[in-house]
Amino acid sequence: MVNSPADPAALSALSAKLPAKFWQKPAPLKISLLVSDLSQQGAGRWGGAVRPFLLAAALKQCGYEVKIFGFSFGEAAVLPTGDVSIAATPGYLYPQFLRSARQLLKQLDGDIIYAYKPKPTSFGVGLLHKLSTGRPLMLDIDDWELSWHGGDNWRYRPTLKQLARDVLKPKGELRHPDHPLYLQGMEKLVARADAVTTHTQFLKQRFGGEYVPNGKDISLFDPDRHDAADLKERYGLSGYRVLMFPGAPRPYKGVEDVLMALEQLNQPDLRLVIVGGSPYDDYDRQLEHQWGRWLIKLPKMPYDRMPEVIAAADAIVVPQRDTPAAQAQFPLKLTDGMAMAKPVLATRVGDIPEILGNTGYLVEPDSPQAMAIGIQALFSDLETAQAQGLRARKKCVADYSIEAMAEALDTILRRVIKKR
Repeated sequence: MVNSPADPAALSALSAKLPAKFWQKPAPLKISLLVSDLSQQGAGRWGGAVRPFLLAAALKQCGYEVKIFGFSFGEAAVLPTGDVSIAATPGYLYPQFLRSARQLLKQLDGDIIYAYKPKPTSFGVGLLHKLSTGRPLMLDIDDWELSWHGGDNWRYRPTLKQLARDVLKPKGELRHPDHPLYLQGMEKLVARADAVTTHTQFLKQRFGGEYVPNGKDISLFDPDRHDAADLKERYGLSGYRVLMFPGAPRPYKGVEDVLMALEQLNQPDLRLVIVGGSPYDDYDRQLEHQWGRWLIKLPKMPYDRMPEVIAAADAIVVPQRDTPAAQAQFPLKLTDGMAMAKPVLATRVGDIPEILGNTGYLVEPDSPQAMAIGIQALFSDLETAQAQGLRARKKCVADYSIEAMAEALDTILRRVIKKR
């Protein structure tokens, strides 16, 4: 009797005659995510909450093998541990930075390099790698970096004496690898990337590329896993109607407008709760000095504890002011609140109205009076506000989950892979 091809004995004999690679599944494609600063002062501050770690999670969801590489220019951060490896190389000022860059370049082993931010410390290193290896280079842009320095109006016009100081002093301005002068140069090279991804229409219009929204881990940010009343008591918030700002306050983020609105309303049980404070300066201390009566500050929390902190809020506020920096951003606080089914009160800035849709409360920016009216509207009918929060959760699951982010990324990656 002749064995059929489906006979296990026949398959075993056949496999013994063929090379092992015939039976092995192809290894997943490797993606090297290149981050400018993984330190406590950079992307490491918020751990798994910020864009590069969301990109890594989405790429893993697509089936790619992902490793994050980057420099560390300051205090080492406690980075998320999981199924994505992270390699941080010490970063220095010029000229020592060139040695750090060479060291990092030797480590990059991805089939595709994916640089986060158009900076010399990420995209610049990626361009050098592409030049030397020919491997595809992608670029993700999640901020307009020059907006922090005056945008298109910024110019470097030093005197000869100032130029000498900026170059020769040990901490001279031009020794900083991501000086605005170098950022301007990087912007002119964006077209050298094989693909560009952004997360707002402002950035897409400015740099081109394709839209990839920030994704939220909707299984971690799940309101059904938390008891809001118990958590309010745990964090000392019982007895208050809590508006929460779960991020680092900066002037363009409009926290002052919320505090001025609370001052106008003058209702003793209203509080603005800030989580984490500012790592950049003493701005939050200035807020406490002027409006401490209305302010409660909670310490910085690990990423995996943020859902329980947000669960203790009655509503999330995203009071962005109408500035280029704010227009370029996709506020992660927005989807924090949406995922946790919290009512969201936000301003009509950038992509916020589109992200929130008809599932929250929108007011005009730069207006404490408008913010006060929004706060009154939200708390005057809390049952309706909570129903809005439930609709926001559904919208977040559909449009702003890690799965939605992965779907958008996979389409772009497949196109880049075909061009290799």
